[in-house]
Amino acid sequence: MANEENNVHELEAAYSEQETLRREKLADLQARGKDPFDVYKVNRTHSSADIINNFDELEGQTVTVAGRIMSKRGQGKVIFSDIHDRDGKLQLFIKIDVVGEETLKEYKTYDLGDWVAATGEVFRTQKGEISVKPSEITLICKSLKPLPEKWHGLKDPDLRYRQREVDIITNPEVKTTFLKRAQIIKGIRNFLDNRGFIEVETPILGAIAGGAAARPFMTHHNTLDIDMYLRIATELHLKRCIVAGFEKVYEIGRNFRNEGMSVRHNPEFTAIELYEAYADYNDMMEITENMIAEVCTLVNGTTKVSYEGTEIDFKPPWRRITMVDAVKEYAGVDFNEISSNEEAQEIAKKHNLEFPKDLQYVTKGEVLNALFEEYGESKLIQPTFIIDYPFENSPLTKKKRGNEEFTERFEGFVFGRELCNAYSELNDPIVQRERFEQQAKQRDLGDDEAYMIDEEFMSALETGMPPTGGLGIGIDRLIMFLTDSSSIKDVILFPTMKPQNN
Repeated sequence: MANEENNVHELEAAYSEQETLRREKLADLQARGKDPFDVYKVNRTHSSADIINNFDELEGQTVTVAGRIMSKRGQGKVIFSDIHDRDGKLQLFIKIDVVGEETLKEYKTYDLGDWVAATGEVFRTQKGEISVKPSEITLICKSLKPLPEKWHGLKDPDLRYRQREVDIITNPEVKTTFLKRAQIIKGIRNFLDNRGFIEVETPILGAIAGGAAARPFMTHHNTLDIDMYLRIATELHLKRCIVAGFEKVYEIGRNFRNEGMSVRHNPEFTAIELYEAYADYNDMMEITENMIAEVCTLVNGTTKVSYEGTEIDFKPPWRRITMVDAVKEYAGVDFNEISSNEEAQEIAKKHNLEFPKDLQYVTKGEVLNALFEEYGESKLIQPTFIIDYPFENSPLTKKKRGNEEFTERFEGFVFGRELCNAYSELNDPIVQRERFEQQAKQRDLGDDEAYMIDEEFMSALETGMPPTGGLGIGIDRLIMFLTDSSSIKDVILFPTMKPQNN
């Protein structure tokens, strides 16, 4: 431990010395009228990928490229230097009889991390590497901080998340994850747009935190002098769009939940919710499995992924199993044979299940759900829809056709983790008010995640919402699976972090 601390202190001292030297170099450049921060624009003609992919057409042509210096090799009259841009890396072959002695000498003083623009001929070196032989080089930005050593710092997850830009600069695979993230979100949009959905935007601030069972963040609006909540879900406003007659809507955006942090939870996260008039939860299953399979194929070339060493196949159709059958299979308890809350409470005692309220108030459906969470979730490795949830846990959902103890709701699970949630949406305003009032009682009993009554939503529902299917998917969790990322922080550019001590 002492040796590690000494190494860290030595490295910090070296970095401090390097920062001083870099600032001295900048001052010298400015004194000589070569301030890199006076550069306003670069007329770049090609990226690294443009040149590498179109070498046959560009060989012998003059191009202008730009990027960050990531390596310098060679001495004397020739320097080989790799610059990195958005698409990858490109070698500069800097030769004294092409750029001149002064430019070559100055380039040798540039630091790793500096940005340059270079104009010159596209060619291939004797070793076969596609390169640019510059006749002009301009320093366009001076890096005042040295890039971390690869063996230090960036292997520390905390530092990687706090300094994500440096993490991406020095670890190309991290950049690939976020390029895939952009592809995935674009693929989702294309899938839904091609099915006639329209993308809408709903409020992030509201007087009520509705649409999910979660603890909200609170803020204060000074002009109105009222407390407001950051949204925990987009559900209620999107349903109002269905009432308005849009029929097919979706929103991809941030939600905020004032809850725990873990490898699967970040206080702000990206989700998609979509709603389709005249559809039910069976239609939502079809959309879910086909959309995810299509997006997985888009970014990985196949419906199969390797996640933490386990092969997962998103190819439709996914397995479908009721919660009752899942609990029977994984917990050995058959709820078809349980007829009362009291019987269920005895089972809860036997299995040491915990609830946010006194056990005497816990219902049969709540015990069923708790048993599934305790014994069933972790067993669901391949994509699986758990269908038909107890009505107590689903206040915004229609009851199951033919069995009113349950609702037409499903959640999709992959690798033991919840990925999505969907309903045949409740559109009876009288029943919905009764459900909200039941939730209000749960809040009085100490469940601070129970739903609040949203009167504006109730007014919309009373205006009339047709039969509707609704679906919500955690985008960050989906991206984790499709990029083999073990932590949600690996797929969020700037995850929430505890402030560092000063």
